[in-house]
Amino acid sequence: MIAHSTASLTSPPATRRRFLLGLAGLVAALPLVGELPHPAEAQAAQSAVAQKIADHFSSIRTMTGDFVQFGPRGEQTGGKFYIARPGRLRFNYEAPSGYRVISDGQSVVIDNRKLNTMDLYPLSKTPLKLLLDDRIDLTGRRVTGIKEEPDVITIQMADRSVFGNSRISLMFDAKTYDLKQWTITDAQGKNTTVLIDNVQQGVPLDAGLFKIDYKRNREVNQKMQNKR
Repeated sequence: MIAHSTASLTSPPATRRRFLLGLAGLVAALPLVGELPHPAEAQAAQSAVAQKIADHFSSIRTMTGDFVQFGPRGEQTGGKFYIARPGRLRFNYEAPSGYRVISDGQSVVIDNRKLNTMDLYPLSKTPLKLLLDDRIDLTGRRVTGIKEEPDVITIQMADRSVFGNSRISLMFDAKTYDLKQWTITDAQGKNTTVLIDNVQQGVPLDAGLFKIDYKRNREVNQKMQNKR
């Protein structure tokens, strides 16, 4: 049986939670808090556009590229990301950040080698589960707003039961439906913006990229418990 970290998924430290929410935004959409009212026809049309974008992303089985993340206090970091559908993901943050974020299809770990911490969560309890599935479903009342412009489409969504009290605006290329950037606002009103570039799709990826060191996770968290 997998030994999970004692850290709470519902209230992890703010920085680590921001990392996790930011990653979820990469592969599709996080919500606005609450739902905006729409007439039935307008809501159906918006959901249809959102679903076209989701279907495009679902068709991409592997993806890699660069990312740059801007934090709420103006801090900047970046690195490389890797995605292999279904369920697998890896983000390597460049120095001086010590973060590695990995999903192996069952669990998600936020591994900080610099501070020697590892927070492990069930994938099924994070937004990444929905967004890394074989098919991403954005129909129904999840879509709360869509703004279509000549070059970009911006989507806003809501689903408290899945995403909690966070909101996001995602910008997609209006012609290719490729994700370009997103801004996440957390429950405290703090913004994190992520831009992606040099994206390659359909590339072969080593399965070892998505392996989680569960033995190290147990050892690290045991040491933390012993210090309390």
